[in-house]
Amino acid sequence: MNQLALTYQARARTARKLGSDAGERCIVKAAANDPDFRNKALTFIVAYVRQEGEVTGESATLAAVLAGIKPHDQRAFGPVYQEALKRNLLRVVGMAKRVRGHGSAGGKVYAIGSGK
Repeated sequence: MNQLALTYQARARTARKLGSDAGERCIVKAAANDPDFRNKALTFIVAYVRQEGEVTGESATLAAVLAGIKPHDQRAFGPVYQEALKRNLLRVVGMAKRVRGHGSAGGKVYAIGSGK
């Protein structure tokens, strides 16, 4: 493996760790404001994806916010998606350009998983 590959892998790991840490801090604060935030968000997002079929995470998150599930920082939804994936309630079926990321790559498309 060359140096460039090692540098990219280390940077990618660091970026994922920083994003995960920020999401955890946000969900802790969201739970301080609404102790049932995680459950409400998870229930809503899974139901929304079930209703809509394949949908981007940005669309599901926006729908949750419009439905009144509003954390102080929308990064609090990240751990909700992580939990849904771990429990196989959702699965990633594709990638899409992000709307809020100025069209950058990295938006995930979700579908219902096989979990209950």
